[in-house]
Amino acid sequence: MKKDNIAPFFAILQAANPTPETELEYTTPFELLAAVLLSAQATDVGVNKATRKLYPVANTPQAILDLGVEGLESYIKTIGLYRSKAKHLIEACRMLVEQHGGKVPRTRAELEALPGVGRKTANVVLNVAFGEPTMAVDTHIFRVSNRTGLAPGKTPLEVELKLEKRVPLEYRLHAHHWLILHGRYVCIARKPQCWQCAVAAYCDFKPKTPAPKAG
Repeated sequence: MKKDNIAPFFAILQAANPTPETELEYTTPFELLAAVLLSAQATDVGVNKATRKLYPVANTPQAILDLGVEGLESYIKTIGLYRSKAKHLIEACRMLVEQHGGKVPRTRAELEALPGVGRKTANVVLNVAFGEPTMAVDTHIFRVSNRTGLAPGKTPLEVELKLEKRVPLEYRLHAHHWLILHGRYVCIARKPQCWQCAVAAYCDFKPKTPAPKAG
């Protein structure tokens, strides 16, 4: 994607959705952190179903610690990899209580030190909870960045660093949400819906997918 096309690309996405939000349900930084940790290789819809039952009972690090691993598992067993996620979340809660006074830290290094929290999860928390202009590269962003030519790269980190260089500052805070939603609903994995894509004119992907024939 040519540099001159990047600003109009994001301007169109912004016009369609000025204040995009995560589809994970949360009310505090800790609820967001826990939800993102649980969302690895799972859908936001599935995580929300589980946390709607979990959070009214336990929505702080200490409360989840008090549940114990088996108690936590009973709430999240509908989520994929729930056993390992329960262990990670319990250990993360232990560190939050012992090292951070039960608060979610605001630096990438401290977040990534928590069990089950990688760079992507840390970036989501920094962006959504604390308003940092980070790029949390998931499968959707990785695909859209490569397919459109916006920020091609062989690894999520390479794509993230290119996005930080190429996305204009005025769009950086919400850029990862726009790209996730675009990848989830328009620039989908198997067959991008180019015929109804508002930013197709600025995208390097060829040949564009034609509209399906009626009947």
